Amino acid sequence: MKLIRPLPLLLLCALLLAGCGQGGGAPQEQETAQTQTGPTWESRTPSEAFQGIQGCAVLYDLGTDHYTLYQEDLCRTQVSPCSTFKIISTLMGLHTGVLTGPESTMTYSGIQYPVAAWNGNLTLAEAFQSSCVWYFRQVIDQVGQASVAQQLAALDYGNQDISQWEGGGQNQSPELNGFWIDSSLKISPLEQVQVLTKVFEGRSQYTQEEVDTLRTIMLVQDDGTRQVYGKTGSGFGETGWFVGFQEKAGARTYFAVYLADENRTVSGSQAREVAFALLKETASLA
Repeated sequence: MKLIRPLPLLLLCALLLAGCGQGGGAPQEQETAQTQTGPTWESRTPSEAFQGIQGCAVLYDLGTDHYTLYQEDLCRTQVSPCSTFKIISTLMGLHTGVLTGPESTMTYSGIQYPVAAWNGNLTLAEAFQSSCVWYFRQVIDQVGQASVAQQLAALDYGNQDISQWEGGGQNQSPELNGFWIDSSLKISPLEQVQVLTKVFEGRSQYTQEEVDTLRTIMLVQDDGTRQVYGKTGSGFGETGWFVGFQEKAGARTYFAVYLADENRTVSGSQAREVAFALLKETASLA
């Protein structure tokens, strides 16, 4: 009798050990599944939306966590942000108190500029819509180099290089130059989309009030069913930008279009046309 008593105990231990082994496997499987999650990527050649213009585009569908890259190599190439940097300049001004809202006004110097809308005292909303360089030159100068550097680092904005603070001197007037205009600061179209996503999805240092103010002045189109927010940019090397995001039926798509064509004149307005065409094209493919 003494010989058979330990048998049930051994069986019980074996069963317990087997149960522990099964219980320990589940978290490992869950961990493996979690490490495999992340954005999906799709690379495409330029479509008819580009109208034969050389360039690239990044579209990011937030809901599906899916990136579509047209001309992927160029999408990953850092270039000057030009006037698309006014998006970040606005946030910097609001965050440091240099700007307080859409009505924040900067004083006009009296210089006659080729863009009529620049010749007068301007509010933030007016300066953003007319892409007034001297207004944002004043904003950035008041924010200061140390704060600009800190905020660019926090956003992981491109190469974060503001070494040419006064710019490369492409314009005759100093107040129309800056490190973001065909100068030291550079960012890729893909990085543009990633920075915008951080800002508007609440993953940056900026407050909701600051982001909402920016969002208000970025509105480009609202047809009742969709809203498009964005900013154009044009460079001296026959280049054009349009970056922003679209909201439609509860879905949000971020985008960055960059055009660079040595064989024709391109601008931010053409990049905007390409962006709208791509948004329509991808919607029809969904």
